[in-house]
Amino acid sequence: MPMLIIQTNVETPADHRKKILEDVSSVVAKILGKPESYVMVILKSKMDMLFAGDTAPLAYLEFKSLGLPEERTSGLSADLCYFMEARFGVPPERVYIEFTSPPRHLFGWNGRTF
Repeated sequence: MPMLIIQTNVETPADHRKKILEDVSSVVAKILGKPESYVMVILKSKMDMLFAGDTAPLAYLEFKSLGLPEERTSGLSADLCYFMEARFGVPPERVYIEFTSPPRHLFGWNGRTF
């Protein structure tokens, strides 16, 4: 059930959004070694955001996955920051990422919990 929410103040043209979502979905599946059929990605672009007193390109990512291995979060951070810089022009030092591994009983899907 990996889920990635990308919130950024960078404007993303409508004709690029689908490709970005497809690409980041593939990246998430690959770096976690999980089937892409379980991955959900949400993109919220052109948001009003401020970081360090500046509105220069920035992003806040929420990455949730059941059983997320804590020892892999550093590598995941590097991969996601690289993606944000390559696709949105957001430098790594302007990206915050919140990693969460919710208990299975607190995450629902298909009318039940995991």
